[in-house]
Amino acid sequence: MLTVDFQRFRVTPGERVLDMGCGAGRHAFELYRRGAHVVAFDLDAEELAGVEKMFGAMRLEGEVPEDASAETVQGDALTMPFPDDHFDKIVASEVLEHIPDDMRAMRELLRVLKPGGQLAVTVPSWLPERLCWALSEDYHTAPGGHVRIYTRAELEAKLKSTGFRVDGHHHAHGLHSPYWWIKCAVGVNNDGNPLAKAYHQVLVWDIMKRPLATRLAEKALNPVIGKSVVVYVTKPARPSAPSGRPADREPADAL
Repeated sequence: MLTVDFQRFRVTPGERVLDMGCGAGRHAFELYRRGAHVVAFDLDAEELAGVEKMFGAMRLEGEVPEDASAETVQGDALTMPFPDDHFDKIVASEVLEHIPDDMRAMRELLRVLKPGGQLAVTVPSWLPERLCWALSEDYHTAPGGHVRIYTRAELEAKLKSTGFRVDGHHHAHGLHSPYWWIKCAVGVNNDGNPLAKAYHQVLVWDIMKRPLATRLAEKALNPVIGKSVVVYVTKPARPSAPSGRPADREPADAL
């Protein structure tokens, strides 16, 4: 299940692309299939081990172009071990809401992206996320959970102040918000609840079959209750200085 729209965020074979906060690797796998040189980056070593195995399986099954490559790197989003201006494109999907110092993470993303390079950021949408927080304390207080709820305006303002140019946005996964509201209402760890199980089966069926009816329903629901908002930004050829910093100095965290 992809959140980034690869018709809008086009990846060319041979491009160097970072999946920052890759988690289980869903976007990293798609980038690999599209012929990129992929770096799947995350703090969780167990998640990365699974991603590494899948990369190997994809290669063995012939699912990726011969010239594509993929690797996993463990590390902290606030101090990434990559040179300046290193990646052609970056995906940061459902990760910034977990990071207390999100502005520092954004400055790192700006630092490692090439001038003219594109970044796709996805975070939970404000309304669906606000309802989840209201329905369940456990949803957002678990270790490593969400530390903030973004409005799109706030996210875009932070990205602009970091030095990015905002190019556009859309919402995704409108069918998934009701599932999470049900989970929050019955208990986020209550996997045996009949209603939650039934809705989950519908979502799995939709992901596997992609019938026209659910595609049309999701298209209609996305602008209203889409679970995620996706913002596309570009690093200008001459990035504007972050707010409060002189144009001829690098941010202190990027040195």
